[in-house]
Amino acid sequence: MYTANAIRNVCLLGHSGSGKSALAESLLYVTGAIDRMGKNADGNTVCDFDPEEIRRNISISTAVVPLEYKNTKINLLDTPGGFDFSGAVVEALRAADAAILVCSAKDGISVGLEKAWKYCEERNMPRFIYISKVDEDNSDYNATFEALREKFGNKVAPLVVPIWNSSKKVTGIIDVLNKRAYEMQNLKRVEIQLPDDKLSVIEEFNDALKESVAETDEELMDRFFEGGDFTYAEMIKGLHQGVSDLSLFPVFCGSAVSCLGSLMLMDNIISLLPNPVEGNYHKATRADGETEEFVVSPGGVPAAFVWKTVSDQYGKYSFVKVLSGEITSDTALVNARTGETEKLGRLYTMCGKKNTEVKTLVCGDIGAIGKMDKVKTGDTLCDARKVVSLKGIPYAEPCYSMAIAPKAKGQEEKVGSGLNRLNEEDPSFTLVNNAETHQMVLSGAGDQQLDVLVAKLKSRFGVDAVLEPAKVAYREKIKKTVEAHGRHKKQTGGSGQFGDVWVRFEPQEEQEELIFDVAVVGGAVPKNFNPAVEKGIQEAVLKGPLAGYPMVNLKATLYDGSYHPVDSNEMAFKLAAILAYKEAMPNAMPTLLEPVGALAVTVPESYVGDVMGDLSKRRGRPMGMNPDADGNTVVEAEVPMAEMGSYAIDLRAMTQARGSFTLSFVRYEEVPKAAQAKIIEEAKNEE
Repeated sequence: MYTANAIRNVCLLGHSGSGKSALAESLLYVTGAIDRMGKNADGNTVCDFDPEEIRRNISISTAVVPLEYKNTKINLLDTPGGFDFSGAVVEALRAADAAILVCSAKDGISVGLEKAWKYCEERNMPRFIYISKVDEDNSDYNATFEALREKFGNKVAPLVVPIWNSSKKVTGIIDVLNKRAYEMQNLKRVEIQLPDDKLSVIEEFNDALKESVAETDEELMDRFFEGGDFTYAEMIKGLHQGVSDLSLFPVFCGSAVSCLGSLMLMDNIISLLPNPVEGNYHKATRADGETEEFVVSPGGVPAAFVWKTVSDQYGKYSFVKVLSGEITSDTALVNARTGETEKLGRLYTMCGKKNTEVKTLVCGDIGAIGKMDKVKTGDTLCDARKVVSLKGIPYAEPCYSMAIAPKAKGQEEKVGSGLNRLNEEDPSFTLVNNAETHQMVLSGAGDQQLDVLVAKLKSRFGVDAVLEPAKVAYREKIKKTVEAHGRHKKQTGGSGQFGDVWVRFEPQEEQEELIFDVAVVGGAVPKNFNPAVEKGIQEAVLKGPLAGYPMVNLKATLYDGSYHPVDSNEMAFKLAAILAYKEAMPNAMPTLLEPVGALAVTVPESYVGDVMGDLSKRRGRPMGMNPDADGNTVVEAEVPMAEMGSYAIDLRAMTQARGSFTLSFVRYEEVPKAAQAKIIEEAKNEE
């Protein structure tokens, strides 16, 4: 069993296709955890084991891969690079104490790398940069490194230098700190002679590392200026300090296919990245509502944070990171969210889809608990003597919505219950039953996430579902006051029915709901029939005259009528009121209203023109522009919700995925006349 000091929790971040899963596979191989490397294209890697990941050749959830190397346990968290699956990334960031940002030597700095850097900056997370695929055709290590330096400054420091042959192919690497060179022969690392033409470069980078180390300690700084040397232990200690306090971001490189650079990366994960006790600062809320610092403590009372849930056909696993003490399978812990005591089930360590049962999980380690039905992602499980709640996981607000329905009628419940199960696993999407449009609306980060959910509904729950654009909840109102007569008279054998009303319908702005008033003089309509008249109009306003949308901002006043002492009853007056409504509405200048939202789009300055041009096509009204703290521009506008269905995808395309937005409902506004005819036509075709 490992102590907290001998554990490293590291997440792999980066753009889709940068080589994160391949790097994880390579590290598994060089540490002897697997005896042959799988390939993404063959669907046989440890990290991408979900049928959807295999089918699509991408990662869609975070995989946990524990490695054992030099008496240290490294929990590697391989995150998806697709922007639709960023929920899995923010989960992994809560479990990790450090990150490795993977960027390809073929593509340089990608949007995914920029986003990963921003995630780390927001969390003050120590990080390495790993330049992948250095030995592939069209790769350019130097250009990628220079771009990193330009983007992120001189804190970006190379600990590795590639060796090229005459045809510019990378054949080996040099360890700058130890001044040793290596190449790979049949997936085995072999030390080689240092190339003469690299000696000056190694000295230059080694001196730069010494300077970085000197900046971490005054005594070392004095020695550096006096031209003194540092011991290896002092170098490692200084570099470790620099990584921890974010004054140094070491750069490594290699090839997952040949395992070039993999062992060197592992050595530096152990020597330079923080262990869980040195890791991220946590805030906890006590039972009395006060916030305090949560100290990761091997000797403390047990506490664990649930950072991910897997709920599949094999059962439910709650992935936890133990933050204090240790937990065993019979430990009883309080769920801070519910206040209930939970007896823990079996404990496992996970490696991809493979689980291994363990008796204990120690402080700092990552594992999973089986069959914890009442436990959700984001819960804190803690000792009854110290109940605290750690901050939840900050998922982004869903910004792309589609209506979901079963292909076969009558399977709505199956779709709903299947999505609720999937929601345990992926809390980043929402499902809402829209009472106005009678649709189930599924909202997530983009079309790919929703497409995966539909595929999982079929594979796991056997229900075929289809996605279609969500209907817009239009409304109708009148612009003119009218008076109308409604008479319901029915005479058949026996008692008849008679109801007779005059109603005044007026537009009103104060409130959306129907205002009903009575101004009958002299008992023309007996008071006991007033509720029936109101009920009739309440039913009638659910369908407006233009397109059948609910009528709002309406005042109805019953001001006259007549009754029959024998034949009048409540039903007759209710039907008479409906007739008066139907007669009045077409003459009261009815019009359509649409929901309008407040939009805030955050984009780099260079995309503002494109965003503004696109907003004008969507009938948007710009309200202003402001710079934000990251040097981006926030464009604010009001825009009809009907024009925003595909905005998440369109903005991504327009800004190379650098833009983000929030959209919230503000009010209803009249639809321009030109657009009304089309909406009315579509509504009639649906009937």
